[in-house]
Amino acid sequence: MSTPIGPYSPIVRAGDLLVVSGQLGLREGVMVSGGVVAETSQALANLAALLSSEGASMNDVIKTTVFLRHMRDFDSMNEAYVAAFGEHRPARSAFAVAELPRVALVEIEAWAYAPSGR
Repeated sequence: MSTPIGPYSPIVRAGDLLVVSGQLGLREGVMVSGGVVAETSQALANLAALLSSEGASMNDVIKTTVFLRHMRDFDSMNEAYVAAFGEHRPARSAFAVAELPRVALVEIEAWAYAPSGR
């Protein structure tokens, strides 16, 4: 699980909801190489690890927001996104932004429904 790169909590529980802060394609503090597909895959692996730390999984995700540095990467991002989520389809927003931390190509945040004590 990656250490936050700023003054925030990577995951917060609010009752039965888990809010996961934006995840980048960082592995051990270093951006993975391989472009948007590799970064998306790693960001989603980081997200999955955070969910697991709270007893949840990707199947519990109800909403994601995907921030892309270039909208031309939308289709490539979707390849990695589908690989991580399989048939599960949470609600999602995706849009381009001017810049992301660490010169990332993608950042993904999520909300999950995960009742505590299940």
